Amino acid sequence: MGDRGRAEYLSSQGIRDGRVLEAISRLTRADFVSEAERLEAGADVPLPIGHGQTISQPYVVALMTEALALKGHERVLEIGTGSGYQTAVLSLLCREVYTVEIVPELARSARWRLLRLGFENIYFRQGDGTEGWQEQAPFDAILVTAAPAEVPSTLLGQLHRGGWMVIPVGPTGGTQELLRIHRAREPGALPQVESLLPVRFVPMTGGPPRPVLP
Repeated sequence: MGDRGRAEYLSSQGIRDGRVLEAISRLTRADFVSEAERLEAGADVPLPIGHGQTISQPYVVALMTEALALKGHERVLEIGTGSGYQTAVLSLLCREVYTVEIVPELARSARWRLLRLGFENIYFRQGDGTEGWQEQAPFDAILVTAAPAEVPSTLLGQLHRGGWMVIPVGPTGGTQELLRIHRAREPGALPQVESLLPVRFVPMTGGPPRPVLP
């Protein structure tokens, strides 16, 4: 499946945001996987990227991105850079992306890949995603690509009032729920939580944050 064909396929699967479909059609997923996985890059399946991590299937990438309802002016925090594919999709749809990856090798390779591909509105950090990026908070939207057992209060606190977070939550090795969380604009009001679908993501792990070096 070519990437233009992928956008058409995703549309047939219920993805309606034209900006999301256009962003995905502009990217070549094979650029974000190893040589050994490139023959499978056109399939709508997750693929290994090393270090026990995966690149999500395009449908899940599109669904999570669409759920953020991005308009183009937003500053977005991404937890779990991985190969950089989801990061690239976000980059095409918002003003700035701040992305955090705990695995040093993945953080370095994703930074190199995204800079080589010409992305200029992405800022990188290697470290504990559960801590977010406090110095740059608050964010208009937050997208998490690894599953904690529960929603980290630190991340919710770094979300603008009125902003959206999309995050898989649940046990390691079991079925998790992909949640869309809307932080209420009114102080003291509880966030609204919507379950989008059952998913299986790698677990979220911790570690000390620090800037990514070339």
